[in-house]
Amino acid sequence: MSAKRYVPQTVSRSRMYEVIRAPLITEKTTNGSEHSQVTFKVAADATKPEIKQAVEGLFKVKVKAVNTATVKGKSKVFRGRPGVRSDWKKAIVSLVEGHKIDVTTGL
Repeated sequence: MSAKRYVPQTVSRSRMYEVIRAPLITEKTTNGSEHSQVTFKVAADATKPEIKQAVEGLFKVKVKAVNTATVKGKSKVFRGRPGVRSDWKKAIVSLVEGHKIDVTTGL
């Protein structure tokens, strides 16, 4: 008996725009761009295969790997009242050699 293989579903164009929220531009992510990595804020329910398809579909590049991390929201005080920022998810996308994304320009 053969094992069933997971076949990823194709992601619609509108879902691609929902998955990739914004590029993340910090000192640390800028250092990653030297190693052909780009970091994005992504939807909290996005999966690695979805993120890969979205980046390849929107930016016309080849993705080597996707790493994700959920960033926990900070506790803050606003006008004397305590509050909590929302959790969010980031994706570090490694690109195949020769491919690059210029995050300073729009889509």
